[in-house]
Amino acid sequence: MADFSPPDSDRRQGARGGKTSGKVADFRYKRPAPIDKTKPGSRPARRSDARSDAHSNGRGGGEPRGAPPHRGQAYAALDLGTNNCRLLIARPAGENFTVIDAFSRVVRLGEGLAMSGRLSDAAMDRALGALRVCAEKLRRRHVYLARSVATEACRRAANGAEFIERVRQETGIVLDVISAQEEARLAVLGCHILLERGEGPAVIFDIGGGSTELVLIEPEGPVPRILDWQSVPWGVVSLSDMVARGERTTEGRLARYAEMRRVVSESFAPFAERIAEAARTKREIRLLGTSGTVTTLASVHLELPQYDRRAVDGLIVPSDDMRTISARLAAMSAEERGRLPCIGNDRAELVVAGCAILEAILDIWPAERLGVADRGIREGILRSLMAAGVTPAPGRAAQASKRV
Repeated sequence: MADFSPPDSDRRQGARGGKTSGKVADFRYKRPAPIDKTKPGSRPARRSDARSDAHSNGRGGGEPRGAPPHRGQAYAALDLGTNNCRLLIARPAGENFTVIDAFSRVVRLGEGLAMSGRLSDAAMDRALGALRVCAEKLRRRHVYLARSVATEACRRAANGAEFIERVRQETGIVLDVISAQEEARLAVLGCHILLERGEGPAVIFDIGGGSTELVLIEPEGPVPRILDWQSVPWGVVSLSDMVARGERTTEGRLARYAEMRRVVSESFAPFAERIAEAARTKREIRLLGTSGTVTTLASVHLELPQYDRRAVDGLIVPSDDMRTISARLAAMSAEERGRLPCIGNDRAELVVAGCAILEAILDIWPAERLGVADRGIREGILRSLMAAGVTPAPGRAAQASKRV
């Protein structure tokens, strides 16, 4: 199913280029309250009435204008990434939407892909298991309109098309393998509302399992204008697979971390050169990240006993604190990282690669503070679908639940 693009025609590509969740969530997406800048490490003040807050922010997320969505109907967005399979089902609520069901599972679809160029049988089986759960939720929630996307792992794999067809036959879900450019656009559309208020340019980034997208934006109007962007083939899975392990000693672990940063920095170099002038602006530059890496590091920063989306989504953290946490995690063994709350065994191996990518981003865009978003591609898809106000042809609503 085709998506609908917001008005960002000024985009420039540049010449150089878990565990099962499945719990029903009931919250509204909104802009966080302003932070107290006299306390750089503090959490934003959060209003207790999410319902009233969600309706007090105009369009509440800057979704592109279009015909009004069907208010009682459920919409769905499914994102099959290199590391995770995530589903979000929501209903329109005023200018925003209310999530009625959510699912997330670590599937490691891209495990071993960097070396073999193919999706392994074990990885495809893990992903199919998660997608069967998603298909059942789509049917049970009587989804009116949905879009399911696959990203870097399926873009790169020699057998990606075969896997997409197998998914269609076994689950009824039709995955759309989107481009890196579309992935970046959807991430921006899904999380830009959390960008810290202020003047001047901003960078939004998404550290995935198989790739990282960086987008330079000019925040203006309901949808930010994309000035430049780059996608590099390094995410937490692909980078972990690419750089040889060195876990036996602290020195070995730090050497591996330094090599990860070097590899990523080299890939970022063309984008870094293009945005260098904007990074040196006299105005305050802003940075917002959406990924498991930034939400995990934010949880460590807050010393949470377990992950709490309400505490993390919209948080503003001093960048130096994130660097300190990254260096500390890089020096630890996988076993030590696995014992930390909010990391656990699932992320213990991969979080170091995410830290290396984050530090490389901070090197080229040295914002004093980092905004944290626990939202992204799925929310961007939902806003696109709802704002477009598409009316399915007869029988399309049923098809949306069966063939997404």
